[in-house]
Amino acid sequence: MADDFRQILETFPNQNPQRDYTIEIRCPEFTSVCPKTGQPDFGVLVIDYAPKDWLVESKSLKLFLQSFRNHGAFHEDCTVGVAKRIVDAIAPTWLRIGGYWNARGGMPIDVFWQTGPAPDGL
Repeated sequence: MADDFRQILETFPNQNPQRDYTIEIRCPEFTSVCPKTGQPDFGVLVIDYAPKDWLVESKSLKLFLQSFRNHGAFHEDCTVGVAKRIVDAIAPTWLRIGGYWNARGGMPIDVFWQTGPAPDGL
């Protein structure tokens, strides 16, 4: 993923850092552009994370995800790039992302990445 995204991911303090819990965020209308054909690519991103000290503010995350609308990148690069940007912003205990991309040429591509094994109990 190119580092040219200027959209800020705002954060706020975790009010329950002593508790282990997960947050799941779904983006059912994620859009980017195929770098080969210039055609739009559509998918669903599912982001699960166990916060540590910080959480991602949802409006800034929405605007960040929408900034991919005109960005040319392959499914793998978009999916992993989104996850890495969130990890850089909040340093969660754990994060997993699933990119469920609509079929192109009869073949859907699903991309998964996580920071490591899920913490015990989550």
